[in-house]
Amino acid sequence: MANAFDPYREALVIEQHTIWPADYEDWSAGDKARAEALLHAAPADAAELDYVRQHTGFARVITVTPADLDRVSVT
Repeated sequence: MANAFDPYREALVIEQHTIWPADYEDWSAGDKARAEALLHAAPADAAELDYVRQHTGFARVITVTPADLDRVSVT
């Protein structure tokens, strides 16, 4: 289950990960990188956001949804 945006954990994010559904496997690496940068620039707006606890902080994990891509206008 995805977590809500958390300013405390967000301040401790040391890694960013993006999970792409199979629907987007035909996207180029450049297109995915551009979308990832836009999504991680505004994590509070992500539809599926999760924080994974690590030894030195948190990893932010965003699972890409069509709504996210519509929001950042990369489709």
